[in-house]
Amino acid sequence: MIDPAENNTIPPDLRSVCQRIREKAESYEKYNFSQGRNDFLKAFFDLAQEYDSLDDFYRICVSVPLALVGVASSLYLCRGDEGLQLICSSERGVLEHPEPARFPIQQSDTPYEMAGAFMVPIFSKHPYERSDKEAQSAKGREQIRMWNNLHGLCGGSRILGMYVVRQKGGLSEVDKFFFAKFANRIGYNLDNRLIARQNIERLKFINTLVIDIEHNIIVPNMYFRHLFNQLKKKIGLIDELKNEIVTSHEPDSLPGTCVHCCGRLQSLQDELFEYYQEIVKHHANMSLFIESLFRREHFERGHLVLHPRRCFVEKEVIIPQLEHYASRLKVANVSVERPRNMYEEEFPIFVDIGLLAQVYANLFSNAAKYTKEVIDHTGLPRKAVAYGREVVENFNRTGQKGIKFNVFTTGPNMDIEEGNRLFQEGMRGDDDSAIPGTGHGLSFIRLVVEMHGGQVGYEPTPEGNNFFFILPIPPLDYPLMLNTTVD
Repeated sequence: MIDPAENNTIPPDLRSVCQRIREKAESYEKYNFSQGRNDFLKAFFDLAQEYDSLDDFYRICVSVPLALVGVASSLYLCRGDEGLQLICSSERGVLEHPEPARFPIQQSDTPYEMAGAFMVPIFSKHPYERSDKEAQSAKGREQIRMWNNLHGLCGGSRILGMYVVRQKGGLSEVDKFFFAKFANRIGYNLDNRLIARQNIERLKFINTLVIDIEHNIIVPNMYFRHLFNQLKKKIGLIDELKNEIVTSHEPDSLPGTCVHCCGRLQSLQDELFEYYQEIVKHHANMSLFIESLFRREHFERGHLVLHPRRCFVEKEVIIPQLEHYASRLKVANVSVERPRNMYEEEFPIFVDIGLLAQVYANLFSNAAKYTKEVIDHTGLPRKAVAYGREVVENFNRTGQKGIKFNVFTTGPNMDIEEGNRLFQEGMRGDDDSAIPGTGHGLSFIRLVVEMHGGQVGYEPTPEGNNFFFILPIPPLDYPLMLNTTVD
């Protein structure tokens, strides 16, 4: 047999799997199962693939031993607070209402024999069997969390249940060993089915939720525009009221109280109009986010679907987001340094404006939270966020131009590797544990930018840190492609 560790013809990516195959083959030689036992396992695996429902899988677990070797068996599973419960048996089939396990059936980490029955624990896949590198990744941690939720059926242990075998005259040691291995196969298959069922239930819930969001949030949200228009009209009526007061008296005989009231009405009108403008801006921003995040296509296809259109990034995306975050930046004493030439030299690109707006929203939100004061090159304190853009030659390929959009914040430099690692889901800076956050914002930015064919990055700069993303400049005929969405 080929040793993967000594065979240089096997690609490094396949060596760990090839090693496991070698170990399995060696195990099969040691097991030395008879042809009948091997047929037993083949029948189980074939039928487990043929039947889809959990109830049918339970039936297979007790029917294969009954039909092939005449052995009676029962399947017990852990059911949270209800404990170990009988789910299916070769005598009764699948129970309509699971029943609590009775002595001598009880949860155990090791096989045991009592009262003419052989009890074997059914183990789930252990989440830490994966490589340390995979387990430490954000995706690995999420998978471990999901598995632990499923396996919490037995108080957080690896045990999903117990498999009980009964045979007149008892079982030989060879039989016990075989059924212990069979219980392991049940556990692995059951694990996969539980996860698949959970995923199906989640998808059903998401599809229903999207319909509810569209019906109960997006459509009613449009009504606010009507209310804002009515509010604007009411504010305008104050002018009419002032005119009525003035025209009801001679110009030179307007009572002092009326003059005072008119002044107060004017102040009230100015304040109301200022609030009105803020509400409209906030509503427009939230509507943009809601409509771009909760598109039905995202959920139908299982990933973000872009709706690109012609956009001047500073005018239509950056400035509105800066205005939205202006109060937070002001409270944090962060000044905004605007580029001198970006708007004058800006040219349109084709992007999904709603999603790109959320890219800048995340960057400016981070600026309000993480910007630190430094002493600049002139010896003065500086706490600022700045933005800009520059053209990049030969982006992705020779002759392809890109636009690099920068968002700079003052503060101590990070290590380049640490800065780029923040774009991974769930990752946060080493010194950010005291600041509320989930580590999702930059990973969302990376997803949106990569959907646009771009890339993200971090670079330390004098007096601070620059988080940037590069988008390809589209070909001249790109507008012809806008009749379709972009996956």
